[in-house]
Amino acid sequence: MEAFAFHKYEGLGNDFIIVEADRDDAVPAAVAKALCDRRFGIGGDGILLLLPPTSSGARGRMRVINADGSVPEMCGNGLRCAVLYAARVQGVAEGEILFDTDAGKKPCLIDDRDGRGLVTVDMGPIRVDDDITLDLGDGEPWTFTPADAGNPHVITTRAASRADIDAVGPRVATHSRFPAGTNVEFAVYRKGAVDLVVWERGVGLTLACGTGACATVAVGVRKGLISVNEEVAVNLPGGPLSIKLRDDGHAIMRGPARHVFSGTLTELPPG
Repeated sequence: MEAFAFHKYEGLGNDFIIVEADRDDAVPAAVAKALCDRRFGIGGDGILLLLPPTSSGARGRMRVINADGSVPEMCGNGLRCAVLYAARVQGVAEGEILFDTDAGKKPCLIDDRDGRGLVTVDMGPIRVDDDITLDLGDGEPWTFTPADAGNPHVITTRAASRADIDAVGPRVATHSRFPAGTNVEFAVYRKGAVDLVVWERGVGLTLACGTGACATVAVGVRKGLISVNEEVAVNLPGGPLSIKLRDDGHAIMRGPARHVFSGTLTELPPG
């Protein structure tokens, strides 16, 4: 294989390998799985392919490959990382950047003055559907609220232990009710804040999920637990994200991204 440069970035512990590419299939699923392996590879929750833009005014395009080789529609933490990387390459420390994704063009605001690494993203409208109940066959059924943030989510407010999350998360994520799979959120709503744990489709238990945070706030607004235009701290295991659902239905996400290290890969890891 030809050697290629990579850049490791993270957003609240949700970590990614950024690779510049000129085509969508530059990193096949098997290679992505090997690169994301935390013992034999570089390690990461996914690959971010940085591609040429496809729409007018965009600075680039992001395509995500999960650690299991699957391709999600969108990744909020990944987008903050991709935007920060592109902004630094292009010498932009502050201002608006438009970025293409598989879920459409996203307006982003970069604040990298003095290396702050803060990125605000208009994640677009969030669709919230009526509650559903899933009988997992081992006790009381679970109630979830489905939401679409460019990718699928289901949110529950039922109290859940770590053992519950480990057991329920993967079963719901791959449930037959969701042919394409779904992300699973376990949320505790408090005044001005949400405590959130996410079982991410194609990844597993993750330290942070930007789209999940947006979906959870939208569900909170739907249920009257959060006000429209209220800025909410969504506390994830990796740290807090600031989320606001505007009166036009768009979710605004603000949070950090950070460069961890860069390198050159000369040999594929086994796998």
